[in-house]
Amino acid sequence: MSRKEMYEQKAEELILPIVEQHGFELVDVEYVKEAGAWYLRVYVDKEGGITIDDCETVSRAFSDLLDDKDFIEEAYILEVSSPGLGRPLKKEKDFKRSIGKEVEIRTYRPIERQKEFCGVLSAYDENSVTIELEDHTKQTFQRADIALIRLAFDF
Repeated sequence: MSRKEMYEQKAEELILPIVEQHGFELVDVEYVKEAGAWYLRVYVDKEGGITIDDCETVSRAFSDLLDDKDFIEEAYILEVSSPGLGRPLKKEKDFKRSIGKEVEIRTYRPIERQKEFCGVLSAYDENSVTIELEDHTKQTFQRADIALIRLAFDF
């Protein structure tokens, strides 16, 4: 396990009780380096959407706990936010909740000269994802070939 993965796992273990105490859902935790700075990002959600005040509540409680546990060696910036409309499907619960909904899939390499696909998520397992296309045919993708899968949204 890499140091990045260890930090993410430990942060998830610490924040989960805080998030659940407030009736929120922990969507994801990531530890990333951008423009020379490290970020510990926590994405939370709730039915009807998360507010700035909700994020602040979680951030304050989690920040105090992080200061107490002090397990991240580098300086970092803590961000607590909503996952947003275009959040990727990553975990089992994301896929389960998205069955029957329209998703966008982007692949690493072209499949039949195409890298972007849109359809209704009809099935998934640990190795593959199947969508129903507009013409009612089904297309299955290997997870290893998928660069991004997220809920589709129209404006």
